[in-house]
Amino acid sequence: MSVEVNNESGHDVDEASLVRLSNFLLESLFVHPEAELSIILVDTAAMERLHIEWMDEPGPTDVLSFPMDELRPGTPGRVTPAGLLGDIVLCPDVAASQGAAAGHGTKDELLLLTTHGVLHLLGYDHAEPEDEKEMFGLQRQLLSDFLGGDAPRETRA
Repeated sequence: MSVEVNNESGHDVDEASLVRLSNFLLESLFVHPEAELSIILVDTAAMERLHIEWMDEPGPTDVLSFPMDELRPGTPGRVTPAGLLGDIVLCPDVAASQGAAAGHGTKDELLLLTTHGVLHLLGYDHAEPEDEKEMFGLQRQLLSDFLGGDAPRETRA
């Protein structure tokens, strides 16, 4: 797996843990080993611009996902084709406040948001209650498996 992290946020972020998590998620979801993922960390102003431009919603958000080749999760007997999974954009400022509200730190919130973003890139959504239940359940399970215990509690993602 090729996971590239570009930190433009001005925050000190544990980029290695984001890469380890991303590799774990892609392996767990049977994504081709040559798939490519980009994670970009931005400040509040940049996230607000992206949020307005792409979602037509004011204010910064926590995570945005931009799928490229529309890959979907594979199965144990059939991995996805190789390709560009896409970009995840994270805002550590928003993650810090959400993590504090949920009772955990920024690092755990960024792990949660990365998991959320990867699932969006693979076609999961939470617009409908049934889809939300499926996506958030998988998100919790994957993050719990990665961390070897309980996953951080979701706040908004």
